[in-house]
Amino acid sequence: MVSNTTITTLRESSAARWTALLLLSFAMFCSYIFMDILSPIKDLLESTRGWDSKAFGTYAGSETFLNVFIFFLIIAGIILDKIGVRFTALLSGVVMIIGASINWYAVTEGFIGSDLERWFTENLNYVPLFDELGVSPFYQGMPASAKLSSIGFMIFGCGVEMAGITVSRGIVKWFKGKEVALAMGSEMALARLGVATTMIFSPLFAKMFGVIDVSRSVAFGVILLLIALIMFIVYFFMDQKLDAQTGEAEEKDDPFRFSDLGKIFSSGVFWLVALLCVLYYSAIFPFQKYAVNMLQSNISFVAPAEDSIWASQSIAYIQYVVMLIVAGTSFMSNFTKGKLRYTLLILAVVSLIGFCYMSYMRQSAESIFSVFPLLAVGITPILGRYVDNKGKAASMLMLGSLLLIACHLTFAFLLPQFKDNNVGGIVLAFVTILVLGASFSLVPAALWPSVPKLVDSKVIGSAYALIFWIQNIGLWLFPLLIGKVLDATNTDVTEKLRAGEITPEVAAVSNDYTYALLMLVSLGVLALVMGFFLKALDKRKGYGLELPNIQK
Repeated sequence: MVSNTTITTLRESSAARWTALLLLSFAMFCSYIFMDILSPIKDLLESTRGWDSKAFGTYAGSETFLNVFIFFLIIAGIILDKIGVRFTALLSGVVMIIGASINWYAVTEGFIGSDLERWFTENLNYVPLFDELGVSPFYQGMPASAKLSSIGFMIFGCGVEMAGITVSRGIVKWFKGKEVALAMGSEMALARLGVATTMIFSPLFAKMFGVIDVSRSVAFGVILLLIALIMFIVYFFMDQKLDAQTGEAEEKDDPFRFSDLGKIFSSGVFWLVALLCVLYYSAIFPFQKYAVNMLQSNISFVAPAEDSIWASQSIAYIQYVVMLIVAGTSFMSNFTKGKLRYTLLILAVVSLIGFCYMSYMRQSAESIFSVFPLLAVGITPILGRYVDNKGKAASMLMLGSLLLIACHLTFAFLLPQFKDNNVGGIVLAFVTILVLGASFSLVPAALWPSVPKLVDSKVIGSAYALIFWIQNIGLWLFPLLIGKVLDATNTDVTEKLRAGEITPEVAAVSNDYTYALLMLVSLGVLALVMGFFLKALDKRKGYGLELPNIQK
């Protein structure tokens, strides 16, 4: 009889491990697309649906509302610890689809003039207790479509954050003791291609056939979420086979206890990691939702001639193919050697230059911001491999904070100086966006793989959930604050619009983002301070955050 110790499990197979990672990554790729599906068409929502910056900010913040105030993320962590990765993944996929479908209907032509629109117009203008606390997800005068969209986005947010902690737990399960930082970094790099995808295709679908309809963009996102659910189903069977081989039970024998949360909360280093996470992510994700409008407001774009190829829809598809070449070659260069590696790197650089040239010729803010994840795709595996083999996770988080501060300061003060310099403004925007994306790659490569070093493996799902919950507080608050700051600092634009001096289309791209960006800079400064404290505490307590992940 063959001993169990001689059995090679799926986890020991590099191909199987990375296949499982690819399934999880593609599912998150689809969810990232929907997360920002309305971000590049903020101006169209304002001109066709009557939204303003406050309505958009309220909608954007609603994604995390239930996670924060109904504590759904903590509940999701408990669910994950009790029923395991694969069942939680399926549940998250279904919840995302339900929320996304509601979001889609809210912005369709069918909703306009319906009894449901009338009901939302007349109701939810006052929410007891939440209004008194100043955290209501709705407000008096909020467009009905924005209210229903917010409800759908709340439900989607429950699903996507549940998926996030589930994927993190799944990667730990398949890669623990191996290349866990490389795996987490690669997953986030690939998933964030969803940002580039939605920046390119959301405006394309909204403007298709010469008639603006923002619901087409949302429908595109819903279809991709259906594909994400299929990826989770395939992963379900892979994970089930792994447990059958290892003898591990998907549902744990030791039940969850609330006292376990006390162990997590009592950890000072856990709080530093959580605070650093919320500060850093709050300066990135809310910015993503406004980035296109920020570029539209700071760069004088000159629309290409209507009969030019640069004005056609076909160029968007070509540009997306080039983007995939950039991402694919830069990512694969991390796993090759010799001449092939340099060939892939050269092809990646040439393709990136070509992609940027296409964006410039299209004079498109959304396609310019779509370069955000491209540099990260290439360097995140490098950073992940470095952390796996050399360590220095806390130091890398501090570097990420410094880069974030520099980028937001550039957007706030330097980019507006190029308002009348189309070429200089676009080149500066490209460089700054690429660096910002690169700084963002430091977080998944360094921070998330460090969590298993801080908490017991039995409650790691709850630990991730708590960090995500704290993070979600910032992701709820700062989109709202950005919207309010924009409204408060752009009253002249509002007055001109009311006086009929400018059109809604012009008003939508005339915002001054200086003070909103300075608010994000302050978050980066605080994140840097937290990074210093984290490194000092790790040095004193010996948590191993600066040590390699791979066990030798």
